Amino acid sequence: MTDADSDNQTEELTFTRFDRMSTTYPDRTAVVYLGERFSYSRLRDLSERFAAALASLGLQKSDRVMIYIPNCIQWVIAFLGIQKLGAVIVPVAPIYTSHELEYLIRDSGTQTIICMDTNFGYVKEVMESTELQRVIVTNLVDLLPLWKRWLGVLFDKIPSGKVDRSGRVHRFKSLLNHPPLAHPVKIDPMQDLSYMLYTGGTTGFPKGVPGNHAGMTSYVNDVTDDVAGERLLEGKDVYIAVNPLFHIMALGLFMSVSLNKGNTAILMPAPQVDAILESIERYRVRWLLGVPALYRMILDNDRLDRYDLTSLVYCFCGGDVLPVEIYNRWQKHFGIPIYQVYGSTEVGHVCYSRIDKQPKPGTIGLPLGSRECVIVDPVSLDPVATGESGELLVSSPYTVKGYWNKPDETARTCVEIDGKVYCRMGDFVREDEDGELYYVERSADLIKHKGYRISASEVEAVLQDHPTVIGACVVGIPDDRVGERIKAIVVLKEDARGVGGADLIRWCSQHLAAYKVPAYIEFRDMLPKSKVGKLLRREIRDEERRRITKE
Repeated sequence: MTDADSDNQTEELTFTRFDRMSTTYPDRTAVVYLGERFSYSRLRDLSERFAAALASLGLQKSDRVMIYIPNCIQWVIAFLGIQKLGAVIVPVAPIYTSHELEYLIRDSGTQTIICMDTNFGYVKEVMESTELQRVIVTNLVDLLPLWKRWLGVLFDKIPSGKVDRSGRVHRFKSLLNHPPLAHPVKIDPMQDLSYMLYTGGTTGFPKGVPGNHAGMTSYVNDVTDDVAGERLLEGKDVYIAVNPLFHIMALGLFMSVSLNKGNTAILMPAPQVDAILESIERYRVRWLLGVPALYRMILDNDRLDRYDLTSLVYCFCGGDVLPVEIYNRWQKHFGIPIYQVYGSTEVGHVCYSRIDKQPKPGTIGLPLGSRECVIVDPVSLDPVATGESGELLVSSPYTVKGYWNKPDETARTCVEIDGKVYCRMGDFVREDEDGELYYVERSADLIKHKGYRISASEVEAVLQDHPTVIGACVVGIPDDRVGERIKAIVVLKEDARGVGGADLIRWCSQHLAAYKVPAYIEFRDMLPKSKVGKLLRREIRDEERRRITKE
């Protein structure tokens, strides 16, 4: 790829492309949220007001802003506004506990956080132990019309929480009264950060992944222009955003097929199947992204045939490999395929099934133009022959190479081959004669549960913080419904008394987001370790899989 190609890929950033769409289609609906329509011109105005309000509070270019809220229109406004200010978004799961939140705030250097009133309590717990200077609080229905808010209150449908009043606490809605940002902030796509995402670490602590504007723009442009191409009807199409926007897969496709193409996004605050199906029917949705568990839930819904879903044409699946059984059932029921998406927090979107032909079952697609993939022997890093299994390495001229303040983790993950820096995915794949990649297995350190990549070592670290636990091993157990269930093998101290699995699960629930908590716990006298004392997690995982096969 030449320097000229690189310049063309990043000359129009994701949010400036949105601005162009807002000029071209000012009255077109950009987002539908809880039945309320937000036009492109209105969404742009709100985002620029929010950016200016942040600046008035003292935020500057490169400052971190943590987005600790679920899918809602405020998430979109905050994302666009923070980008326009040149600040850095730090999107995190809104179900994180104060234990997780404190670490992420400290590690990222966040001084401003946006939260719901319902999780303000967690933020309050860490305000004095971190460098937080500002808390911006909102509610799911803050930007809905008054009559809708009153109906929600009347029927007790709106969750709310108690919020302290202080000089450090600001209301999201009040900030939108600020005049719009007068002067755009100059941004260097390669040097300036757009976001800081967090992914599991092998040391028990999540790793911060810094992403520049060029990195995001490159794969968004690949998807918009090359994968979707002319099949994406600019200014006329409809996409439903079900997956949480704090996930890079969901945010990338949200920008690619809706806001960067003048199209409408139906933004779902929670993945409730009937609400999703009703929205697809009502708004004639053509584009859908889901995880395997969502597609299974749709197919298993006993009211499925009540909905008219004939508008659906392009259905994508990411977060985990789509089981062939789900692929076949979907094709048989709807007469359309499910296309696969593959990527990672470190390098963004990597592979897509091409939508101009029937996807092959089991494939994760072809690499995007801005991503270079090689398959290597995990020990020697020598390329393997076509058709052979090896570890996937990905490189791109646009991405930041390394983790935030984690040199040891960076050294383990980033390797240089022939003058290029590649990121080790920890996933093992093979390539067919057409260049398409097939998923084989993942590293024993990662568990895929409901589309999330969960660090086994992070869960182990929390378990080992319990005063009675001397050792822990966490593995994923294959499960057709959720990908993998989380199981913990635990060794207790000799003097431990009266501690059971329920106690340790309760402990994990207090320190981890709900999706990271083990489903069950087994107690043993010892764990398998190597001669140098390293936990042999793969042995436990293989043992569990053999047990399932026998059953």
